[in-house]
Amino acid sequence: MQRVLFVGQQSEATEALSRELEAAGYRAATCLPGREDTALVGEEPADVLVVDLTSTGEEPSLRRLWQETRRDDLPPTIVLLDREQLAHSDLPAGADDFLVLPASAAELAARIRQTLRRRVPLASDDVLRCGSLTVDLANYKVFLGSKPVNLTYKEFELLRLLASNADKVFTRETLLNRVWGYDFYGGARTVDVHIRRLRSKIEDSHHTYIETVRNVGYRFNARP
Repeated sequence: MQRVLFVGQQSEATEALSRELEAAGYRAATCLPGREDTALVGEEPADVLVVDLTSTGEEPSLRRLWQETRRDDLPPTIVLLDREQLAHSDLPAGADDFLVLPASAAELAARIRQTLRRRVPLASDDVLRCGSLTVDLANYKVFLGSKPVNLTYKEFELLRLLASNADKVFTRETLLNRVWGYDFYGGARTVDVHIRRLRSKIEDSHHTYIETVRNVGYRFNARP
């Protein structure tokens, strides 16, 4: 489930958009200007920023966020404008898209989907998608929402094998042989350690992609 962070003073318009997005299956939260860094760190980073410039203007904290943050680290950003701002202001350099208020949640959701598609690989036989997790098999890349996930080679190979065979149970011995090879002398504990590290990078309290099958091994959950 993708997390949308609204940045700005609470207003009736953004509160209504937030409620409707949650009803449509998104998780929505709000923060005041100056606290946008919560979107980039912490246990639940945002997949998309929606910045309400009708309530904040382009405040110094927002300019700093757009100017000082590397593009790859900043979530896709959609700004909300009114018609007067659209006529007299340039779109901020850090924004991916804009929406003129009043607007519907359906239109905002469409803009969210569009901006996310620009940041992650297009669907193909070499791309696996599950919820907000995207695994680019051809280029050895993994994304959570629009954010790249840094995996080691073995972690990627474990994820590739499990995700390519969703809902199939693999014993620790099978994973050890398939990923490390038959001549590897490490024990099944090696698999457990790598699975734990992999989970710490792709899972949170709302998503469990890799399930433990008691006394057997692991499987990839295609419906996290």
